Amino acid sequence: MSNRDRAKPRPAAMKILPSATTVLAICCGLTSIKFALDGQPHIALALIGAAAVLDGIDGGIARALDAQSRMGAEIDSLADAVNFGVAPALVVYVTLLPTSPVGWIFALLYAVCIVLRLARFNALLDDTSKPAYTRQYFTGMPAPCGAVGVIGPLAAMLQFGDGWWTAPWFVCLWFAANAALLVSRVPTLALKSVSMPPNAAPILLIAIAAAAAALLLFPYVLVLLIIIGYVLIIPFTVRSQRWVAARPEAWDAMPRERRAQRREIRRAQPHRRSMSRLGLRKPPGRP
Repeated sequence: MSNRDRAKPRPAAMKILPSATTVLAICCGLTSIKFALDGQPHIALALIGAAAVLDGIDGGIARALDAQSRMGAEIDSLADAVNFGVAPALVVYVTLLPTSPVGWIFALLYAVCIVLRLARFNALLDDTSKPAYTRQYFTGMPAPCGAVGVIGPLAAMLQFGDGWWTAPWFVCLWFAANAALLVSRVPTLALKSVSMPPNAAPILLIAIAAAAAALLLFPYVLVLLIIIGYVLIIPFTVRSQRWVAARPEAWDAMPRERRAQRREIRRAQPHRRSMSRLGLRKPPGRP
């Protein structure tokens, strides 16, 4: 291909493909509410999942086609509010809390917190005063994770039937817990900060194949496992963020370099860790 061919502008129809993908995601999110009202929550959850997939690829399509625009960014933010806020809240409310006026308050609380979370995320994108390492962590739980989390009781119902996880009091508390994580200051890991060595590619492909099989055979169990895994990783993310924040020399390092620094510190000070665990103090005058 010559340089002249490469310089040709892309057709206008290709430029709107990312925004069209985002609009399709909004249609999936809103249609999930329709199926929840029709008493088909399994289809509603599938449509929310489809909306999440479309939301995840529209940015890549925009970058590949060099079709990024301010309008596309605004549509994407509105789509997140619908697909991860309004749709999951209404689907869970209609299915598990249809006669509970208190339940509507908690569903509304969750949806509002999604909007506040997205507004804070957009505001932080324009803040260039923060150190580079802050880009590797989210402040609070991301909106897609909030959507996966809030449908947990519904996924448990579809897999195991009714139980304490479908009790109105538990669903309301679950709404509140997810809403609190969304607007909290708890650092959560951004996927872009996760790096894998090249020799781990086969393991990653096997894991993807296993996840795809689980999604087809046990989709609701997979949702519950994702929720459990996400909750378990939060303490490690908080510890990692605090370690970096206390060491300005590591702020501009890549995640892989930072992990190497931590390993070097551990190897250099094994006796100090042992003494700390035993409650002993370093003798005066010794390094």
